[in-house]
Amino acid sequence: MTLSVIIVNYNVRQFLENALTSVFRALEGLDGEVIVVDNASDDGSVEMVRKKFPAAQVLANRENLGFARANNLALTGAKGRYFLLINPDTIVQEDTFRVMLEFFRTHPETGLAGCKILNPDGSFQLPCRRSFPTPWVAFTKVFGLSALFPQSRLFGRYNLTYLDPDASYEVDAVSGSFMMLTRAAYEKVGGLDESFFMYGEDLDWCYRVRQAGFAVHYVHSTQIVHFKGESTRRSNIDEVRVFYGAMELFVEKHFSKSRVGGFFLRLGIGLRGAAAVIARFARPLVFAMVDAVLVAATLMMAELLYFGHLFRFPPYAYPIIWVIPAATVLLVGSFLGVYATHRGRIRRAAAAVVISYVLIAAAVFFFKEFAFSRAVAVISGGLAFILLPGWRAILRLTGGRAGAAVHQHGIFGSRTLIVGTGSAAQEVLRRLRARVADGYDVHGFIDTNSAHIGERIGGVEIVGSLENVGKVIDERRITDVIFSTDELPYTAILTVIARSNNRSVNFRLVPTSLESIIGKTRIDDLDTLPLVEIDYNIRRLRNRVAKRVFDVMVSGLGLLTLYPIVWVLRLLRLLPGKGRVAAAFDKFPRVLWGDLSLVGRSADVACSPTPGEQSPYLLNGAYLGPEGVTGLVQLHASKDLSREERERYELYYAKNQSLLLDVEILLKSMMNAIRG
Repeated sequence: MTLSVIIVNYNVRQFLENALTSVFRALEGLDGEVIVVDNASDDGSVEMVRKKFPAAQVLANRENLGFARANNLALTGAKGRYFLLINPDTIVQEDTFRVMLEFFRTHPETGLAGCKILNPDGSFQLPCRRSFPTPWVAFTKVFGLSALFPQSRLFGRYNLTYLDPDASYEVDAVSGSFMMLTRAAYEKVGGLDESFFMYGEDLDWCYRVRQAGFAVHYVHSTQIVHFKGESTRRSNIDEVRVFYGAMELFVEKHFSKSRVGGFFLRLGIGLRGAAAVIARFARPLVFAMVDAVLVAATLMMAELLYFGHLFRFPPYAYPIIWVIPAATVLLVGSFLGVYATHRGRIRRAAAAVVISYVLIAAAVFFFKEFAFSRAVAVISGGLAFILLPGWRAILRLTGGRAGAAVHQHGIFGSRTLIVGTGSAAQEVLRRLRARVADGYDVHGFIDTNSAHIGERIGGVEIVGSLENVGKVIDERRITDVIFSTDELPYTAILTVIARSNNRSVNFRLVPTSLESIIGKTRIDDLDTLPLVEIDYNIRRLRNRVAKRVFDVMVSGLGLLTLYPIVWVLRLLRLLPGKGRVAAAFDKFPRVLWGDLSLVGRSADVACSPTPGEQSPYLLNGAYLGPEGVTGLVQLHASKDLSREERERYELYYAKNQSLLLDVEILLKSMMNAIRG
């Protein structure tokens, strides 16, 4: 037998399925075997492999034995002349195994080799070729010199960043995510050192292979994608400590006389641990600092608005005036959980402002020397009530880097391309539309060639081919590219990813099972779930009152300010009389009187079904709110939505309606109108 492929898995079922699909494609025509060692996963990995890949051998452990012990179990019974240890969160090209085997044939001195490894965004994964952590190399890594001077032969040795990634050469070590070894080397050096639970065993293996007289090579002529670290994310392992602990163990084993190396590695563990703690508290601190500055700013603005100029109060009062209100808001906000790291806490920020200013007003009643002007306090409180929740709302709407932790994938979600146009790609589109909350805004299909560009599938245009996908990404400001692996060779997928390594785009894969979307940042379940809910936000009294107040304020202000301008432009024929902008403003009087809402259901959905007859897009007569000038269905009207898809959009809006969502939809509608 030529090749034994060994995969150790721990709770990454979706990634493992994709990896096995690519592995079996790459094995076609080769005499090989696949051995999957499962380290007590509880996510159905073993069942999936036995059901979908019956040709694979499965070794199911009852406990997590770690990377080294699990691989050694498989190596003991492997039959190939070559062994490949590969991670489950990888995909390989169809030619990867052949290219590597040919390299071994033409370089008989090689005992172990790795290939070019890409990150999911197409960038080069630096650890796929590296040096041993000697004291000097460890020093440059721990203190960041390797990152500051990557092109320096003196400082860039850790990941060999001064070498060309598009050339093949001998190295100290390669990444444990893809290591191919000859049987001759294995029989001479033995298996992985089980003293290493995770990390470091690959370095140790490479070191022992070189000590035994074999060469270790980096091969650039084939490539894989590695999603990196998925197993550790699903465990309670302290990744940083385990990594540096493994490096320390390596140094103690092979450089035992070097106390300096051990010192720097232990120092690295401490520094990285401190950095992790600081990072954990950085975001809440930033939010608190912004709130404190805004509260102080509202007091200055209130003073300016009420008196016409600043510094009207006695000088002794200003330290108290600027510090105490801000401190009160922060203390109350902390008590209410405003600065919890996992949410934006917009409503709680508003509640914190109200409670704080009530307390401030009560305090002023007892401390008459600070009761300069209650009007200033009222104005400041009103401004703070708008600004503190407001900047959080803007952060959530824009979905910037700082707001990523609180952004729920909504109307301004991912601008997405689907690569593929066959039945599998069309099924991906259908399921994405069914999963409204996942926030994939599909902007087009990418075909394998240019023959069908301009045609539409399910209301979505074929906007490019594999040859010009990079240009399409740039022109349409795409953030996510989803590959339908059922109809595309992995070589084509990896080529597209490699060409786009300088673009800020997330590449995601849909396995042949169509159960999930696999990406670097998350895995989205694509199974269609029934949208049956007991209660919807749109039916709650407070939501309906807030919605009505919002409609009156916006439509009234629009009629007083913008509508006259629109009317003049239409009169001068500078604005199409039947255009979307004019049509929307024509409905503002009806919004003001309450016949319509700014955001709501589409016009072809009745408020209640006819007796004895189900309304087309209602489930059991559920109330979907008033008809809207715009709405989710209206936003996607050009996409040829099916009845089921329209129903899901309507129910999603009814279930999740809020002023924030209404503002999101209005802004999106305005942007679409501006683009024409």
